[in-house]
Order: sequence, then structure tokens, then C-alpha cells
Amino acid sequence: MPAAISNTSPLLYLHRIDSINWLRTLFDSIWVPQAVVIELAEGQRLGFDVPDLALYPWLQIIEPVTIPPEIANLNLGKGESAVLALAISNPKHLLLLDDGLARRAAKNLGFTVWGTLKILLEAKSQGLTDRITPLVERLQNSGMWISQDVRQQVLDIAGE
Repeated sequence: MPAAISNTSPLLYLHRIDSINWLRTLFDSIWVPQAVVIELAEGQRLGFDVPDLALYPWLQIIEPVTIPPEIANLNLGKGESAVLALAISNPKHLLLLDDGLARRAAKNLGFTVWGTLKILLEAKSQGLTDRITPLVERLQNSGMWISQDVRQQVLDIAGE
């Protein structure tokens, strides 16, 4: 199983569909930058339904030493920048990112990127769930924007 570095949104949305524990099965380890912890704490302070990372001791809080200029200049959020900075010194890790700009930047830097929907597909392929259609609907109902084309593509891949 691969190791991963996660940004905020995959943790947030998997939490909202009660599937965050799948990460423990899908990956050897999952690193979370401190910037993501701060983003989640701010969401909790504002009253949003966010995961309490203290409940998931298998998530490792890791801070990048620095944010290289080539990352800092990309105009990404602090969480996305920290994920990419960690990936530069740990290039074998998969990156868990949903944000389009961050995904493009990560791919341009040569990293493998999985979004929340890819995690659902992997969970189904490994027998963690029988169907992802209801999960995709729950993601959309919990605030995740998914275009109709992407939704159909994912469900076609899942054979649903």
C-alpha cells in the first residue's frame, strides 16, 4: 500500500460520509500538514462539520521544513502549499487533493494525485463498499461540487 499526504478536503468529505477510516486501509501511512490541522480547527470554530483529527491517531501531523519558492508562487492555499512542499522531499507519496489548481500543480511537478472520488473508487475495488453512487450523492449533499460529467465518469468506472 502506498503512503499519502492529505489536504483538507479529502479528510473533510470522507468524514462527512463516515468513510474517513478507509484511509487507514488504503494507505500505509497518511501525513497531514499542520496547515491542514489549522484549517480544520478554523472550520470547527466556525461551526462546520469537520473531523477531529485527535480521533484518528493513525493520521500523522508532519510539517514541511520550508515552502519552496516554486510552490509559494503558485497562489495556492496554505494546506495545498504544505502538501506540495512535503511531497517535494517525499516524492513517492500519493497526494490527496481535490482543488483543481492544486491538482494541476501537483501533476505538473510529477506527483500522483488522488481526489476524494478516486478514494471512493479504490474503496469499492478493495471491497470496502459495494456501491459508490449513494456516497457520491452524500458528498454532493454535504457541499462537494461535482460536475455532471465527472460524476458520470466516476460512476461508469465503478460500473454503476
